[in-house]
Amino acid sequence: MEKLWNHLTHEFVLPLANPVLVFSLILFIILLAPIILRRFNVPGIIGLILAGVLVGPYGLNLLEKNSAIDLFSTIGLLYIMFIAGLELDLNEFKSNRNGSLLFGFFTFAFPLGIGFPVCHYILGYDFNASFLTASMFATHTMVAYPIVSALGIAKNRAVAITVGGTILTDTAVLIILAVIVGKSEGTLDSGFWIRLGISLSIFSAIVLILMPIIAKWFFKKLESEKHSHYIFVLSMVFLAAFIAELAGVEPIIGAFLAGLGLNKLIPHSSALMNRIEFIGNSLFIPFFLISVGMLVDIRVIFSGPMALIIAGTLSVVALFGKWVAAWFTQLILRYTPAQRNLIFGLSSGHAAATLAVILVGYRAEILDENILNGTVVLILITCLVSSLVTERAAKRLIIESENDNSDLLKFQIEKQETLLLPFANVENIEKLLEFTIFIKDKKSINPISILSVVSNNEEAEINLVKARKKLEGFVEQAAAFDTEVNIITTLDLNPASGIARVSREIMADTIVLGWPRKSGLIQKIFGQKMDAIVSNTDRTIFICHLERPLLLHRSISVFVPEWAEKEFGFIHWFLKIARLSSELSAKVQFFSMGSTLESLQVLIQSNQVSASVKDHAVSDWEYFKNQSQNLAMDELVVLVAARKGSASYHHMMDNIPEKMESLIPENNILIIYPKKSENASEMEKFDGLSFN
Repeated sequence: MEKLWNHLTHEFVLPLANPVLVFSLILFIILLAPIILRRFNVPGIIGLILAGVLVGPYGLNLLEKNSAIDLFSTIGLLYIMFIAGLELDLNEFKSNRNGSLLFGFFTFAFPLGIGFPVCHYILGYDFNASFLTASMFATHTMVAYPIVSALGIAKNRAVAITVGGTILTDTAVLIILAVIVGKSEGTLDSGFWIRLGISLSIFSAIVLILMPIIAKWFFKKLESEKHSHYIFVLSMVFLAAFIAELAGVEPIIGAFLAGLGLNKLIPHSSALMNRIEFIGNSLFIPFFLISVGMLVDIRVIFSGPMALIIAGTLSVVALFGKWVAAWFTQLILRYTPAQRNLIFGLSSGHAAATLAVILVGYRAEILDENILNGTVVLILITCLVSSLVTERAAKRLIIESENDNSDLLKFQIEKQETLLLPFANVENIEKLLEFTIFIKDKKSINPISILSVVSNNEEAEINLVKARKKLEGFVEQAAAFDTEVNIITTLDLNPASGIARVSREIMADTIVLGWPRKSGLIQKIFGQKMDAIVSNTDRTIFICHLERPLLLHRSISVFVPEWAEKEFGFIHWFLKIARLSSELSAKVQFFSMGSTLESLQVLIQSNQVSASVKDHAVSDWEYFKNQSQNLAMDELVVLVAARKGSASYHHMMDNIPEKMESLIPENNILIIYPKKSENASEMEKFDGLSFN
């Protein structure tokens, strides 16, 4: 009994040393802290930071900073920056690059300009210490980024320019750190600048050019190895972080640039993205937030008036400088108050780069202990303010966007859509399911319906059971995409009539079909089946020839026949292509002519889609054949067809799947049949809108 007691007391000696017990405690903190504090309307991020203060070496001393916690904390920090780069809408970022440059300049210049005189003339520090401390005010760590990501506004313009400004200002500050340390050590000569310039150039080329090429090759060659994709991406992130260190900048810069480099290869709704976000938000990022709290020494506040004065001054200057930067950005870019507060909230948190600057300065004996302790208190205060302001501003922004009903052409018109995915064979179902998830409206609560039609004969019951078992396997695949599916098996005389009937029963908006496989005599039979489905349904139909991974597409060419705007489903299919291009970060080029071209321009402007238009007579098959010869293999080719009797129908659309496959056999192809209706044309919604 005594031996057991001694064993138990040894295991619970503080700080805890048993790795299993330590890991278990941290997992319970990650689980319970956000749940408990949410009852008091405290964001989960703050709960994790406060929990770190409580259990850390300066609190109850349950945990101490060791190599294991440091490792997980580093992974979490790199994860935050990597996801920020990965979720950045590059098309939106390019369109707002001037805003990012403007905010990056403001969020660097104002805190630095305010902080230097305060540190030099009020706190009495020398030039090096004052300049280094002031540069620390310019940095920010987006600890609140998971909030905007979870609320689904990561692609808002305010978020885009804040992320862009982060990389600019943090890079500038970390270069200043290298310069100040070099100056204090007496190594600041021409050779220093040459080495720094060469190393940064090589680092950028490796991460932004070489890594995407390797990743594209890997995803293409090992398309079926889904778990290997995640390990590969994680390896690239840490390799980029290590190369950044070799180049003389902080690893967070490497992680962010790795996210930018892989951005176009990892669609936001893909299974890979779901794995990256799930593991990061569930484990690694909470580890980082807890470790930030463990750095906070509350006793610093009571160590004397000077420590309290410095801690308070640093915190006030840091927050004031960031607010001024956000305010000037709002004035010049004409943002709303909610967007200004969102920019301030995201950019006011100090943790990673701040610690890097201060710790390096402290170890180089440029800064004293009061600055170090004051910075730790600053980290706690700014992280709390950042989380509270960001969550409030993000919710306000969502309310404002939901109240904006001025434009019926926005994506919100598809909130409760239903998509039907019939299948005949299982070999290509995963690509079709992925495509369907990409074009599905994320706000729709309806699941994707996967359908199998079984012939109504003497073996119908046995075949129904077999079909249902096959479909149940797709539920697991959809779970990897974090998407709900509804499996349907039905009896009918033939697949075409079964698909038509079920589409009416579930009121499907869109039907996604696989490419018809044809050869010899069977060619006519399959053609009749496809024609029957198209003619017997009035829904929007996508016929998909997907042989290559969708994530490899860099551009989408959409060929639209004249008078397509007269079809009832014109806006519907346009929004689907726009959403697909957003998921793939791919540019879209529309080929059409006349009033159709003008209608497409209105839709592009109304929905802020990154697309261009080109005058091209789609109904001229010979001209179309000549244009197709210029298409690259990574081009997704989309042809908008029409049912017989429709305004935009042309005889060249007969047997169009066979023609397209023979013309461009190596490209992925989509053929779209717009929804038909006896109602008035959708383009009547354009009344009063200018084509200029």
